[in-house]
Amino acid sequence: MPVTLLVADGISIEPSCYSRLVNDWYCTDYLKDRHGDLTAALSQHLEITAWSLVLGVLIAFPLALLARRLPRLQGLVLGTSTMIYTIPSIALFPFLVPFTGISMETVVIGLALYALTILVRSMLAGLTGVPEEVRESARGLGYGRTRLLFRVEVPLALPVIMAGLRVATVSTVALTTIGTIVSYGGLGNLIRDGVQNDFKAEILAASVLCVVLAVVLDAIIVALQWLATPWTHGRGAT
Repeated sequence: MPVTLLVADGISIEPSCYSRLVNDWYCTDYLKDRHGDLTAALSQHLEITAWSLVLGVLIAFPLALLARRLPRLQGLVLGTSTMIYTIPSIALFPFLVPFTGISMETVVIGLALYALTILVRSMLAGLTGVPEEVRESARGLGYGRTRLLFRVEVPLALPVIMAGLRVATVSTVALTTIGTIVSYGGLGNLIRDGVQNDFKAEILAASVLCVVLAVVLDAIIVALQWLATPWTHGRGAT
């Protein structure tokens, strides 16, 4: 039997589908009424994810170059990046707080460190996969070390590097929610509040937006890879 509420003029109305009396999982009224909260959380989630990936790439690329140039350090570089990934976020984020404070920077740095285990491996695999005869041909044409790297090796390694970036992106979108430990979790803040208050519509809306964000970012990376590597398009490549 549906629950009704009486307003002052005696008119009987149905309670909102996200009220404590109803608490539905799917509620369009919640999406309309809390649109601002959802937009703000999604914006913060995207910002944290983007900065984390940028910082992760900036750290991972030199490490991959170091591991390739000095094979004896390869095990140390890969092992260290993997070890960082095994540290629970509930321990890593509080460890960073004394240095960065309770801020977005804490989450960004933590997520960038987590992304290293994927980014370093994919970059190293891509660079080492460039055929040696291609390098020799480029050197014969007068390419120096820097020009060889950015004009020959990186473009050829790009498909493998982008594949790793896709995995790191989806992983970072998911891990960003854990930033709620220090109050900077984007959509994770809404999921936390929803769980604490048994707010089903809030939990579902935030969770679905996380999935949608991951899918959209993955599609963007695929599109960028397609544009950046025309020689991989088969017969249509020029």
